[in-house]
Amino acid sequence: MASGSGDEEGNTGGASWRLIGPASELSKTRCRLMYSCLGYDSDVCLFYVKGEFFAMDARCSHSGGPLCEGDIEEADGVLQVFCPWHDYDFDLRTGKSGTSLQQQVYEVKLEDGNVYVKHASRLSLQPFPVDQQN
Repeated sequence: MASGSGDEEGNTGGASWRLIGPASELSKTRCRLMYSCLGYDSDVCLFYVKGEFFAMDARCSHSGGPLCEGDIEEADGVLQVFCPWHDYDFDLRTGKSGTSLQQQVYEVKLEDGNVYVKHASRLSLQPFPVDQQN
């Protein structure tokens, strides 16, 4: 599967659209971890729920729990992911929680059958080799 886009040469200052891969393949899994070339704390979850893609930071803003392993539920029309460590909830669209916590969300677009995420670093469905980070 493709990762990153051709416009990311070392660009970490501003966000750019990053090619993640074909929607037909990515829609087969409810959540995928996307690795950032900036390392663990910059990884992103790509969710596919009810025919839509959503992206947010992969580590819970409370204690760093793995949100890709969390349950996804809909309540009153709001899709939420629940952190598996302490059950904090985050709106997949806004990143807002029922608490004062806020999770960073990222724009996602579909173009020519591919999924793109707007992010400041290169993203990949496979871990980056140590020599290619940063």
